[in-house]
Amino acid sequence: MSHQDRKSKEHMVVNHRALGQAVNGMLPAKAFRGLRVRKGATWGPRMLAAVAVLWAWSKAEGLKERFQEARKVGKKIFRWLPDPGTTYNGFMKQLQKWHVELQLLCTGELRTLMKQDPFGRWQIAGFVVIAGDGSRIELPRTRANEAAYSPKRKKKRLDKKAKAKAKRKREKARRKTKRQSQESISKKANSPQMWLTLFWHVGTGLPWAWRTGPSDSSERQHLTEMLPELPENTLITADAGFMGYEFWSAVMAAGHNFVIRAGANVRLLKKLGFSREYDNTVYLWPDSAAKKGMPPLTLRIVWVHNGKHPLCLITSVLSKQRLSDRQIAEIYKARWGVELFFRTFKQTFHRHKLRSHTPQHAKLEADWSLVALWAVCLLAQREIGESDGDPRRLSPAGAIKAIQQTMSQHRNRPDGPNETLWRMLGHALQDDYQRISDKTARAYPRKTKRQRTGVPKITTALKSQVTAARQLRKTRPEFRLPA
Repeated sequence: MSHQDRKSKEHMVVNHRALGQAVNGMLPAKAFRGLRVRKGATWGPRMLAAVAVLWAWSKAEGLKERFQEARKVGKKIFRWLPDPGTTYNGFMKQLQKWHVELQLLCTGELRTLMKQDPFGRWQIAGFVVIAGDGSRIELPRTRANEAAYSPKRKKKRLDKKAKAKAKRKREKARRKTKRQSQESISKKANSPQMWLTLFWHVGTGLPWAWRTGPSDSSERQHLTEMLPELPENTLITADAGFMGYEFWSAVMAAGHNFVIRAGANVRLLKKLGFSREYDNTVYLWPDSAAKKGMPPLTLRIVWVHNGKHPLCLITSVLSKQRLSDRQIAEIYKARWGVELFFRTFKQTFHRHKLRSHTPQHAKLEADWSLVALWAVCLLAQREIGESDGDPRRLSPAGAIKAIQQTMSQHRNRPDGPNETLWRMLGHALQDDYQRISDKTARAYPRKTKRQRTGVPKITTALKSQVTAARQLRKTRPEFRLPA
């Protein structure tokens, strides 16, 4: 064996040990002690979770090739565990079987490590600030994916006159031989997409929880489902899509607060007299809630300007001493980071289009890709901080590259054993290039012009509304003003 081959082999051993340390740090053995499998099972829970993370980390082209690479690395870093199964189908079958338990276990371990953050980023202005947003991910156009993820077409109810008109229209289209072209357009438009709704921790820049569903899923419904997973003292920040009496009531009922932008489709009241009022006190009390005897939501309005037009921010934190107007503006501005995380996930991590041909496998691919990206970013942040760097300058692209190079059997880096996984993660920092902050001058010929969100309509409460609010306080003791 030549000196270069011996050196490369030593390098490989060092990095496989580093990968083992990384996986052990994220998925410690004690976390799996409560999971039991039948005697002689091919896949154990810990090996299954480790290979799933390595599978998502792999940069191989196909899913089966990623599995083969992940399996080889998993065998080397966990030599004391039984050898995993050899087939991709068997791996996916077991991963589907154990998905719920392993997903809860892995996210729980990662959340624990996030809470132990030694760099003071867990809270902002005394709150655990978490941003909510959603994005779509493309899927292969198979019949199974279309059935599970494409939006369901709603049939319109037509009267006799409308039915006759529609029938004449179809006959005319058939005579002009346009039916085939219409079907082609319909198929092209029916491209399956997965909707991903994410809770993203603003301080660390890492995910916290998510839900997936068809492309026409409700973001607010997803976030409402995830409210029990939020830590104590959470403040949710989101854009104008996350409005509504039901959603805001659910957030407040769960013991959390929010800072959310309000758009033109929101109607607010002032001078209702339901609570102690200040100049910035407003209420959300739609007629549907008032008829059901539900109380108005007492809120605080904050106006900020983004350089183009005013923005209206609504918060449930009524005290300026607890959260100032300036802190509210900064928190909402920091919400933009969740958009960057989506870009990292879809572009840098190459998950803009998943590869799975069935909806069950597509969900596994999306979920474990998020866990893997979460884990590698957390690893890199900890290494950067221990090297006296700023974790906020993390380069996700550099961290992903470090992991994927370490997993690869054939490395083209002649840097020797000093270029270890930990060293590469510690140096995964953004460059000092001064990027253009104002991109309005750039030409975007393909960019569609978005309609402005606008500002909410604020009106003075009617006498009937004031009377109804006063009556509600009298009949419902829990709504009375404090003495």
